[in-house]
Amino acid sequence: MPNPGSPPLSQISPVIALKELVANLNRQQRKTHELLSNLGFALRSFKNLNQFLELIPLMVTRVTDGEAGAIILFKKTGQLQIQQLHCQGESDCDSLRQGIENAIHQTLAELLDSSDSSGPNISFHSDFWVQLEGKIEMDLKYGIRTFRTPILLESGERGRLYIFTRNPVYEWTADRQKLLQLVADQTAVAIANDELTVELRKKERLDRELEIGAEIQERLLPKRFPDIPGLELAACYLNAERVGGDYYDFIPANYDRLNNQQADSAGTNKWSIVIGDVMGKGVPAGLIMTMTRGMLRAEVLNGHSPARILQHLNRVMYADLENSSRFVTLFYSEYDPVTRILTYSNAAHNPPLYWQAASDRISRLDTSGALVGLDANSQYEEAQVQLEPGDTIIYYTDGFTDAANQDGERFEEDNLIHTFHTACRQNLNSQATLDLIIATINTFVGADRSGGDDMTMVVMKVGGKL
Repeated sequence: MPNPGSPPLSQISPVIALKELVANLNRQQRKTHELLSNLGFALRSFKNLNQFLELIPLMVTRVTDGEAGAIILFKKTGQLQIQQLHCQGESDCDSLRQGIENAIHQTLAELLDSSDSSGPNISFHSDFWVQLEGKIEMDLKYGIRTFRTPILLESGERGRLYIFTRNPVYEWTADRQKLLQLVADQTAVAIANDELTVELRKKERLDRELEIGAEIQERLLPKRFPDIPGLELAACYLNAERVGGDYYDFIPANYDRLNNQQADSAGTNKWSIVIGDVMGKGVPAGLIMTMTRGMLRAEVLNGHSPARILQHLNRVMYADLENSSRFVTLFYSEYDPVTRILTYSNAAHNPPLYWQAASDRISRLDTSGALVGLDANSQYEEAQVQLEPGDTIIYYTDGFTDAANQDGERFEEDNLIHTFHTACRQNLNSQATLDLIIATINTFVGADRSGGDDMTMVVMKVGGKL
C-alpha cells in the first residue's frame, strides 16, 4: 500500500512503483516475522494463560493498524466475557468496554428468554455471534467499525478476536485478515494447552489420591497370616483398579486382649475367617470395604455367633448403604482349633468350596442370608462343619468365576471346582493350591485382564494326615 500523500502509481515510473511494492512486501514480512516471533516467545514463556491473553489485543492492534482489540471468550459453564481489551492512542476504552458488556448482557438475556433455558448450557452458534456483533456496533459510538475472526478449538468455537477502528479509509485487507487469523490460531493453541495442563494436574491429583487410598487399603489387609494351630493359610488380593472393593480378614475372637502379632501359646483362641465383596469397584467400593472392616471388627468384640454378627452388622450398615445403590456380600466363619469345627454364616456371598479329604468330594458351604445393606430386618442362618486333617476350603470372590477370556467366555464355577479338585488330589499345600488356581485363571484370560473385577481368595487347609 503506498504511503499517504504519495502520487498514484499511474503517475510514477514503473521502477519506482516496483520499489514501493517490494518495500511494502518487506515491511509486511517483517511484521509477520515479528508477530510469529513474539507469539512463539509468549507461548514458551508464559505459564499463565491470562498473561498470554493480555498480550494478544496489543499485538493485533499493532499488526493490523487498528485502534483497539479485544478477546471475547465463553467458558464451558456458559459464561461469556471480555477476556482482554486494549486501546491505542486516545481511544475511549471505558466506553468501548461498556458497549461490549451491554451487548453481551442483552444478547444472552434474549437467548435465554427465547430458548426457555434455565441453566448455563447455551449454544454459541453463528446466529448468536451475528446478533451479538450487531448489538455491539449499535451500542458503540457512531463511526466505529468492527472486524473479527473466530477462535476455534477441536471442541468448536470458543470465542472471537476483534479489531475496532474509527478510520473511514481503513481497509480490511487480506494481509490483515491473515494476521488476525494467525493470532487467533495461536490463541486457540494457548487455550487448548492450558486446558490440557489443568486436566493433567487434576489427573495427577487424582492419581495421588488413588495411590494414598491404595496404600491405606493395603495396610488394612492382613500383613501376614496368623499362626492358627492346625491350619495352613494362603491368600491373595488382586484388585482390578488401584482401590478395590474386595475384603478378607483373620480376626482373633478375643483380639481386644490378644495382639494380632502374638501367637496363641495355648492354641485355644478361636479365629474368624472372613471374605467380602462390595458391589462395584474403585474408590466408592474401597470406602465401603473399609467401613465394613471396621464395623465387623467391632461386632466380633461382642462374642456373638456368626449369624448374630451378620445380623447386627447389616442393621448398622443399612442406614449408610440404603441410598448408595451398593451392597456387600460377606461370608463370615469362626474356626475352633481345639475341636476343628468351622461355624459359618453367609450374606449372599459366593459359597466357599470345601474338599473333604476322606471322601474326595467337593461341596459348598452356604446358608440363607441377604446382602448386607439390602434389608434392615434380614435374618441370617448359620451352620457347622467338622473338619479333619487334609480337608481344604477356598474362600473366593466372584472375580475368579467372572474372569473372561478374549472371546467373552467366563471361567465359571465349574472350572474353578475342577482346578481346585486337581490341586487337592495332588495334595498341594495352601500356597501351591492358590498358585495353581491363579495360573489357570491367567492362562484362561490371557495377558490382558483389563475390565475385570477384583479377585480375592483365601485357601485354608487342615494340617496333619488321615
